[in-house]
Amino acid sequence: MQTVWESTELEYAFLFTLRKVNSINPEGFKPFFHNLPVDPYIKGNYRLRRLSRFTVSGNELIKLPHGYLFQSKTYNPLLGDVKREFAELEDSMIELDIFKKMVLAFSDSSKLHPEAEIGVHQIRTICSAENMGNPAPEGIHQDGTDFIGIFSVARENIQGGETHLYTAKKEKPVFSKVLHPGELLLVNDHEFFHFTTPIKPQIDGLGIRDVFVLTSPSLLTE
Repeated sequence: MQTVWESTELEYAFLFTLRKVNSINPEGFKPFFHNLPVDPYIKGNYRLRRLSRFTVSGNELIKLPHGYLFQSKTYNPLLGDVKREFAELEDSMIELDIFKKMVLAFSDSSKLHPEAEIGVHQIRTICSAENMGNPAPEGIHQDGTDFIGIFSVARENIQGGETHLYTAKKEKPVFSKVLHPGELLLVNDHEFFHFTTPIKPQIDGLGIRDVFVLTSPSLLTE
């Protein structure tokens, strides 16, 4: 079921929206997902991750100093109250025009304040016949931020990985969809819980799901 709600209000009004960003060819991001470090905070070595934070000045991105990801247990019962550190995004990827277009699409669509911090999480989830991959090991959750963007880069040899939005944890999802490469889902984190179902291979071999998750505020602290 796919439902996109619209609002007549402007600032901070949208609930969620899905759009295809035609100006971005996700193929350009793929080489940078081959060199992601394993997320050391998740058991199983099935998730790989980098993280950086930015602000937007006009049509330019300003990269901010290295920081630590921190969420309270209220929002992340699995890794809340843990100060997590990840490698920065690669400079050569940040310099890509498609990267700037992706961050600006998130900033513009969310109508962010010019000084708002944006966290950009580069995440690969892998699976095999022996091990399913879990894009959301914390379960149905909120991130404790204002806005979330999920930009799909690649789905290779997988089934599952369907993104759900809920108005409450125990309610049925109001949105359920596999995000295909080039699609950007924008979510008001105050209004919805989100979850992505586990992935498994369609045929023998490795399966991957590559995404960028953008948040504002960034949830990073120095």
